[in-house]
Amino acid sequence: MTAVLGIDVGGTKTQLRVEAAGAIILDHTFPSHGWSTHAPGEAARWLHVKIADVVRELGHAAALAQVAVGAQGCESERQAKELSAELTSLAGLPCLVVNDAELVVPAAGLQSGIGMIAGTGSVVVGRHAQTGAGLSAGGWGWVLGDEGSASALVRDAARAVLTAADRGLAPDLLAPALLDAFGVSDLGQLAMVMSWDGGVETWAPHAPLVFEAAASGSALASGVITAGGSALARLVDNLVARGASGEMVVAAGGVITSQETLQAAVRSELAHLQPRFELVILDQPPVVGAVKLARDARQDVAK
Repeated sequence: MTAVLGIDVGGTKTQLRVEAAGAIILDHTFPSHGWSTHAPGEAARWLHVKIADVVRELGHAAALAQVAVGAQGCESERQAKELSAELTSLAGLPCLVVNDAELVVPAAGLQSGIGMIAGTGSVVVGRHAQTGAGLSAGGWGWVLGDEGSASALVRDAARAVLTAADRGLAPDLLAPALLDAFGVSDLGQLAMVMSWDGGVETWAPHAPLVFEAAASGSALASGVITAGGSALARLVDNLVARGASGEMVVAAGGVITSQETLQAAVRSELAHLQPRFELVILDQPPVVGAVKLARDARQDVAK
């Protein structure tokens, strides 16, 4: 029996799923410890270890015929092709690698559209309506970009609190929430611990406090959420201006799927910038899209 393997590598967690004869025969989720795309060889080896584990677990029950990977941090066509080639060589079977945001449109059962990830990081991807070439916007990392992501929301919340202090404004609920979350007693310590004690890797888990502060009446927190949602919508606008196809924006990622206020901010700005596009929240795990890409690639080879 032949099987296909789909892998969704996110900034925080990785899910892999094996399907054969239309049935799920293996499904695992685990932390993305050690994942990085800075060196294609290292990323390929990281993925190959996971594929080898799957092969061992399947034993004689099924043979892998195709792998498709949605990889966080794989931000260009060149990078995706390099990683695909490296992984195919290591695994000894066809492997397709795309950005993880490219999984959400097929996971929603759509043939075209714009995929949006807003989780630990953020990125928006699509395909050119005429050429089919891949398009992406955002995804520049937690320090320089990733607007609307968990990490960026916490970063921008700290900036808002520090700016308010510079202006001599009385702190609202957001300031003490941040101080408590990072275990510090003043804003100077907050800036130091966020910058140097673990850095950006420590930011994302604190994102819920921004939404909690907004729900409790923090104007600063509400402004951060609105700005994050607007920035995500502007990334979509950038892709449409560059020729992206479709009429749906399919969003996935832990922050946007769980926070309705962020969804509302994206919808509001999207209605202004690109009213023909509808935002839908993915109700399937993105790994479903990876499995579909693997099935499609397998069928293309069989033709």
